[in-house]
Amino acid sequence: MEPLPPFIDVSSAVGPYDGRLRDVIHALKYDARSTIAKHLAQRMRGAGAAVLDGSDIVVPVPLHRSRERTRGFNQARELGRHLGLPLRDALVRTKKTGTQADLPAARRHANVRGAFALRTGVAVDGLVVVLIDDVSTTGATLNACASVLLDAGAAEVRALTAARAVIAAPNQAGD
Repeated sequence: MEPLPPFIDVSSAVGPYDGRLRDVIHALKYDARSTIAKHLAQRMRGAGAAVLDGSDIVVPVPLHRSRERTRGFNQARELGRHLGLPLRDALVRTKKTGTQADLPAARRHANVRGAFALRTGVAVDGLVVVLIDDVSTTGATLNACASVLLDAGAAEVRALTAARAVIAAPNQAGD
């Protein structure tokens, strides 16, 4: 098991971000095939049963409004709609950040620092929240979101993703 980001209590993913799972996520995310979300969410429910058990709500990681407008939907929200818990759009992305996939692991936390805020009028006081996203690489995005939710009074923040990227050690990646 990988170390968890400091603000995430427990996390799970369907599997590693490679092969067929990577292809499915790409079809959902980049080919606008949002109907894939229902099937993928079923797999997430199975893999993340312990994460979802005892939780109050799911909160999708938000896209910046310009990226969501371009894409036409938020893949994390589409996944969250099918997980069997109330979905709450509790977070907003307040700054447009560069794509995390384009950054080395060491820069990802700085890229998303201060990028999220609690949506006006939303309360999470005392709730066990499950953050939903398609892929977790370093956990930087999930961690930044969890920090905001905990500051807003969430009792606990968990994370459930479709995939978890495996980062090669520097000597294996040719860095």
